[in-house]
Parts: sequence; structure tokens; C-alpha cells
Amino acid sequence: MSEEETKFEYTLRGKAWKVYWLLLKSGKPLSAREVQKALHFSSPSVAQHHLDQLNELGLVKKHDIDGRYSLVSEVKIGVLRHFVKLGRLLFPRYFFYAVFSTTFYMGYLLLLMQSLTRENLFIILFGAIVSMIFWYEALRLWRLKPF
Repeated sequence: MSEEETKFEYTLRGKAWKVYWLLLKSGKPLSAREVQKALHFSSPSVAQHHLDQLNELGLVKKHDIDGRYSLVSEVKIGVLRHFVKLGRLLFPRYFFYAVFSTTFYMGYLLLLMQSLTRENLFIILFGAIVSMIFWYEALRLWRLKPF
């Protein structure tokens, strides 16, 4: 891990992590008050403090005109390494593997399986195990997201 990644890992903890995640998820500039309301912080100054931390790291930029903050760069650290962003939505990478494996597993069961041979029993068992592992990992990562 590089020195910069270590610095990001150290700074992006707790509330700063939640603020970064909110900006990443929203995909639009937010003010300190909007961050405070969305994350239920005690005051806008708490949100402002964490936005300033992210600004110092170069992850967000403050707009001069309206004082809103927008994401400048995305970092893939911590649990974010395992997420893929599609538009405004973030999905665990394993979600796509789970959908793919489950689709092909069901397709095999419904369309290709003719009889219950030893080979088909092996494919049924193997397909079920693989799909369950991918769904388990996708749900496990989903629970690790900040909010």
C-alpha cells in the first residue's frame, strides 16, 4: 500500500468516511447543511469539518459561488475496492457474479437438464454452492457500507 493510500485509509474513518460515501453516492455537489441533514450530524459545523478534511486530501472541491462541495476523485480503499458504481448506485462486485451464476444455473435447470443422472446431480450441487457463495459475499459486503 502506498503512502497516499495509507493517509486516505487513516483519514477516511468514521464520519469522514460517511461524508465521502454520501458525496460518492449522491453524484452531485452538497452543502454542509445538506450533509448534516442527510447524515444526522449534530450541527453543520461537524459536516463542515469533515468536508474540509476531504478538501485537504484533494478528494472534494469547494465551489466558490455556492459553497457546495463536489467529489473530485474517487479512491478505491477499504470496502470501496469491492464496489462498482453504476450511475448513482453502488453495487458490491460479487452482486454481478451472483446474478450471472444464478441466471446460468437456473437456465441449466429449466432448459438443459433432461434427467437426473450422476453428472446432472453434480452440476445441480456445484451450481447451488457457487451461487450461494456469491450471494453470501455480496450481502456481506453490502452490510459493510457506511449507511
